[in-house]
Amino acid sequence: MATRGVLQLVLVTSLGLAALCAGCASEPGVPAPDYAALIVAPDRSEADRLTDQRRKPEQLIAFTGARPGMKVLDMGAGGGYSTELLARAVAPGGTVYGQNPSDLSPRTKETYEKRAQGAAMKNTVYVERPYDDPLPPGVGGLDLITIFFFYHDSVHLGVDRPQMNRRLFEALKPGGLLVVADHSARTGDGISVTKTLHRIEESAVRRELESAGFRFVAEAGFLRNPGDPRDTVVFKPKVPNDEFVLKFMKPK
Repeated sequence: MATRGVLQLVLVTSLGLAALCAGCASEPGVPAPDYAALIVAPDRSEADRLTDQRRKPEQLIAFTGARPGMKVLDMGAGGGYSTELLARAVAPGGTVYGQNPSDLSPRTKETYEKRAQGAAMKNTVYVERPYDDPLPPGVGGLDLITIFFFYHDSVHLGVDRPQMNRRLFEALKPGGLLVVADHSARTGDGISVTKTLHRIEESAVRRELESAGFRFVAEAGFLRNPGDPRDTVVFKPKVPNDEFVLKFMKPK
C-alpha cells in the first residue's frame, strides 16, 4: 500500500498542474472549458465581479476540474455565487445541485432566487435540505462536491459533521472529488474560532474528512497569504486572508 507521503500531491503555485490533477474525476475525452472565458462572460453581475477580486474564481474552478457533463453538489450555496460558476463550467449536459438549509436568511434566499432566473442557472437544481442530509433520496453518483468558505460555519451551527461527511462520501461516485476552501486559523486553534473569527484550522478539516473515508490528493496555493496573522475576523481584513484549498477523492 502506498504511504500517505506518496499519495499527497502538493500543488502550490502552478495552475497548469492543478488543473491537470483536478480533471481526474471527469469523463474520458471531455475537454475542460475555457475557465477564463467563463469568468469574463458579459452576463455575469457586477456584484459577482467584485467577489471575484478575493475569490480568484478562474483558479478555483479550474482546480475543481469541473467540466461539461459533470454532476456536482455545491454545499452551502448561499446566494449562489459559486453555484452559477460551476453551472457555467459543466454546461452543456451537466447539473449542479445548490444546497441550502430551510432556515437560510431571507435576504440570501432572495439573492439566490433572483440569480436562478438567469440563463446561466438553467442547469441547476435548488436543494433545500439540512447540511447533514443534503441530497434527496435517489440522487448520487456525483462527480464533484464543493464546500467553499462554509465548512467552518458547520461547526458553530451545530451540524452533525461526521454524518454530513458520510453522506457526502456516499453521494460521490468512486473516483469523485470533494474540494473545500476556507479561511485559515492558527495552528492549534482547531475548531475553536469558527464563530468568533470565522476561521478553521486546516488540519482539523483534513482530519474530519479523512475520517469519513476521503483520501487527500492535492492542495493549491493561490489563496494563501503568509502575511495574514490569522488572529482577526475575516470580514473586511487589513490584509488579504490566508485561505486553504484542499482536494479529496473517494477511492476507486
